Amino acid sequence: MADVDDILAEEAAELDGYFSDAPLDPEPEYPPLMKTFENVVIITNLPKVPEKKLEKLMKVVLKLVSRIGTLVTSDETGFQGIEVPFNQENDSTEGFALVEYETAEEAKNAISVLDEYKFDKNHSLSVSLYSRAEKLKDLEETEFVEPEPAPFVEKPNATAWLEDPSQRDQFVIRQGKETMVHWFDAKNEPICDYDGSREKEAGVSWCEFYCHWSPKGSYLATLVPARGVILWSGSTYEKTGRFVAPDVKTVLFSPQENYIITNNMRRDDDTAIKVYHVQSGKLLRAFPLYPDNFPQHEDIPPPPFQWSHDDQYLARMGQNLISIYTTPSMRLLDKKSLIAEGIHEFQWSPKDNILACWAPEQNNSPAHVDLIEIPSRKKLRQKNLFNVTKCNMVWQNNGDYLAVKVTRHTKSKKTLYNNIELFRLNETGIPVEMLDTKDAVMALAWEPRGSRFAMVHAENPSSTKVSVSFYNMMKKTEIITVAKKGAKKGQQSKQITTVPELNLIETLEGKQCNFVFWSPAGQTILLASLGDSASGTLEFYDVDTKSLVVKEHYRANQVVWDPAGRTVATCVSQPVEGGHFKFAMDNGYIIWSFQGKQICQQSFETFYQFLWRPRESLLSKTQINKVRKNLKKYEKQFEKADKERQRALYLEETKGKRAERKKIRDLRSQLASLRNEQRPRHLELLGGYDSEDDSNYVIRDVSKEIVLSTKEEVVV
Repeated sequence: MADVDDILAEEAAELDGYFSDAPLDPEPEYPPLMKTFENVVIITNLPKVPEKKLEKLMKVVLKLVSRIGTLVTSDETGFQGIEVPFNQENDSTEGFALVEYETAEEAKNAISVLDEYKFDKNHSLSVSLYSRAEKLKDLEETEFVEPEPAPFVEKPNATAWLEDPSQRDQFVIRQGKETMVHWFDAKNEPICDYDGSREKEAGVSWCEFYCHWSPKGSYLATLVPARGVILWSGSTYEKTGRFVAPDVKTVLFSPQENYIITNNMRRDDDTAIKVYHVQSGKLLRAFPLYPDNFPQHEDIPPPPFQWSHDDQYLARMGQNLISIYTTPSMRLLDKKSLIAEGIHEFQWSPKDNILACWAPEQNNSPAHVDLIEIPSRKKLRQKNLFNVTKCNMVWQNNGDYLAVKVTRHTKSKKTLYNNIELFRLNETGIPVEMLDTKDAVMALAWEPRGSRFAMVHAENPSSTKVSVSFYNMMKKTEIITVAKKGAKKGQQSKQITTVPELNLIETLEGKQCNFVFWSPAGQTILLASLGDSASGTLEFYDVDTKSLVVKEHYRANQVVWDPAGRTVATCVSQPVEGGHFKFAMDNGYIIWSFQGKQICQQSFETFYQFLWRPRESLLSKTQINKVRKNLKKYEKQFEKADKERQRALYLEETKGKRAERKKIRDLRSQLASLRNEQRPRHLELLGGYDSEDDSNYVIRDVSKEIVLSTKEEVVV
């Protein structure tokens, strides 16, 4: 025992000076204890795979979940932030995985992104928080009892306004604190249909900001920033939906009215843009105002979302890419964005799922305009351009043609000039024609459903006098054929046909306009000089008959055609956001016929918005031409309907006068009856003298001549 003590004493002497005199009271620094599992999600409906495929499954799932946020990892244990339970007895995974993120926000984002994600052809993922799974664990297993369906509630008829017997149009205006929907028959003063009276009685406002019609006119969306977006529909404008969107500034309906996008334009809000399903009111997905890695400067507006014509896709431009989302899942098409190096702008075709986009010159590559088919991502056409400063794309409303206004510069970059690239999408190979012009092009517009377009151009962009040229993508030609056989041998016959060839129709010079607006019916175009410093000249021009009518609306800043092209409204409006509007005394609107005749005019102290109610066109171009050709057959029917309508309107307007006239006639009839009853007594009091008997009077004819003036003339 002494030897052991000696050995310990020697070791203590050797270690003398190495130990601290401080008391031994260790306080280890443990990592923060996670008391909840809010940062953990469970991914179910994964494929069940054997052990030999487990590593591959882990890699795929890890790659997928790591894109959304940062996973919790440990070098000591080898934990990578994901756990896929494996059943040794069945030699298979259990079909789910647990994923741990660093924050609860990342876990919630994973749910919004991955829930219902198409993992492969047979598996769509279901994602939920681990805390929810714990709650489900404690639920008792009972026999399923099918819930009773909710009672059927008939929704308002969204097309009731189309059943108007007079085929009138509707428009909505925002002025002061009022939002009013009016009927208009293109002949008389507008008639108010609804002004929010029901909401006024309840002490609420049905619109506090802007309002918007849906593309087919089924819904009216009113913006109330404190409450969000409210939808109204039916003949009595009943509330059919509400979408939560604090501080909402704008909305965008999909073309088929299945979806609606709200936007509050806030840079600090990760959910500034929200996509809702209109019928169910379900929030499908939310986006920040700017996409990832996109430059955020005050002078660079956020890239807008754009719908495809059939509501199948929703796309937005990013940095060197276009993100295309499929509906209703709102997942990226094929799980990846469309790469588009240097892209500056894109637009959907109005008729097909085709994207048109352009990118400037970069890395010794020329600028180019591309037409890309979706979902195949096949490049249908590419047009290379050189010395390009800017491009502007304008689709024809049927998607048959695409015009690209190209602003080019010389080698010194001191001089700019324009040319127009014209794509024919209905022809094989999508041929492109170039229209050269020495002038600066200020505006270009296609005729609806037609092959003509109008172009405003001048030598100097700041010129007060401009030219307006009309072009046609189709040219009429005369084909002469000579009969070689039969009785008509040697005789010539002429046939008019059209060929795809660009040709100039005419040029109008010395015009005072900076915008052109085609009538939705075609043929008529309005040449307008709009803006605070413009003259307000309005020129109604018929391209076929060459007739021209000149009118004026001083300080007009908006032109809106009705859906049928019968009437057009010109407006002087100011923004709702407030501020001083120095031309408030000119606020209001004027409605004109397509021939330039003023129908009505209204002025307001504050006037914000004028919108015609859209309606879907049900007739094809061939059917419309057939109706026009046989219009005389319907002329008597239309005239009779007009007379009946005018008669009904006259009776309604004179209803009060006719009632007063009837009262007077009834009173006279009563007095006459009373006099007849009193006549015998009257004669008795006069001793039998009847003052109404002509035989008691002597009638004499007296002629009297009066000289009013005399005039003498000396005739030599």
